[in-house]
Amino acid sequence: MNPSQSRPASPDAPCALTGRAVPPGRRIRLASIRPGLADLIRAEHPDLSPGSVIDSAALAPFRARYVEALLKEERGELNTLERDVVASLSRQEVVTRDVDATFSARRSIGEKLADQVASFGGSWTFIVAFFVVLCAWMAVNVLRSTAAFDPYPFILLNLVLSCLAAVQAPIIMMSQGRQEAKDRQRSENDYRVNLKAELEIRHLHDKVDHLLTHQWERLAEIQAMQIELLQDLRGSRAPSA
Repeated sequence: MNPSQSRPASPDAPCALTGRAVPPGRRIRLASIRPGLADLIRAEHPDLSPGSVIDSAALAPFRARYVEALLKEERGELNTLERDVVASLSRQEVVTRDVDATFSARRSIGEKLADQVASFGGSWTFIVAFFVVLCAWMAVNVLRSTAAFDPYPFILLNLVLSCLAAVQAPIIMMSQGRQEAKDRQRSENDYRVNLKAELEIRHLHDKVDHLLTHQWERLAEIQAMQIELLQDLRGSRAPSA
């Protein structure tokens, strides 16, 4: 076994990539990094040994490049959304954002008015009030036939209803268009979160598998040393011929 592999790194050893001091909670040995990521680091730093100490923060750019290579291998060329997720891994940023708050902050006065009109037009309050106005309009013009301002067949009422529908329809369509844009951004945000979660889970699986394999190798080495010690003890206690 190579001495550089068995010898633990010094507690005060600097990061092999940056040369700066590494806080205790961020020290990682190169041998503890999964093989694919370790190979990518060795490609740029071939002089590193398995016992070299690396700052976990310095692994972020290599990790992003490794994930990007995996995604390209699985999905081909990455789109802008997937590149943003990979970049967030490198910067260790949170991709979740409040879409509703973003839309509310960017609304103009006309958009706010359109949302309020669409909200009121689709409520029971509007339906009941509209029905009451229609009934009152028709009742007044029927009961006061001599002084009716809109006698049967209520031509003025038809004109008012047509104008109301002509104005209300595009306002509601404006609000629905904004709602569709909000839903589209919400879907993109969900895709970002799900993709990053998938990459993080895959990273954890690979790391756990690598650590288990590394532990089994260490246990096999310890068992071999124990067998050698037992054989040496048996040989020393054997009676001389």
